[in-house]
Amino acid sequence: MTANPLRNREVRVMNRLFPSLAAALLLAGAPGQAAPRLTPEARLARELAGKVAGPPVDCIELRDIRSTQIIDRTAILYDTGSTIYVNRPRSGLQSLTAWQTLVTDTHSSQLCSIDVVTLYDSGARMRTGFVFLGRFVPYRTPR
Repeated sequence: MTANPLRNREVRVMNRLFPSLAAALLLAGAPGQAAPRLTPEARLARELAGKVAGPPVDCIELRDIRSTQIIDRTAILYDTGSTIYVNRPRSGLQSLTAWQTLVTDTHSSQLCSIDVVTLYDSGARMRTGFVFLGRFVPYRTPR
């Protein structure tokens, strides 16, 4: 049986590349390189940095809400552009996670502290819980 020169060349190339590839993989997964995971309260503080809280209100206008954001098991942020309203639900926080869809059945043009928000897992297309809203605390950037 004769040696295959092409095969021998492939083995030499792999022997040179493998240590470099292994070192790169180790560095990519090295501990301490990833950003630390923030607690929900720290995430909330980061979202509200530079803003000042106003007096809590019972209702906000639905038409003014541009986007919502869930802070896991902590709060729902309703962004109206000039103001971020923070709602810390009175009950149901254990079900509140960022991967859920909020569905609110209101009977007026406002979202109020007496409303209940149903939580859905949009991937599984099933209800996962609900929260009872609390009062809305407005946060604005000072002038």
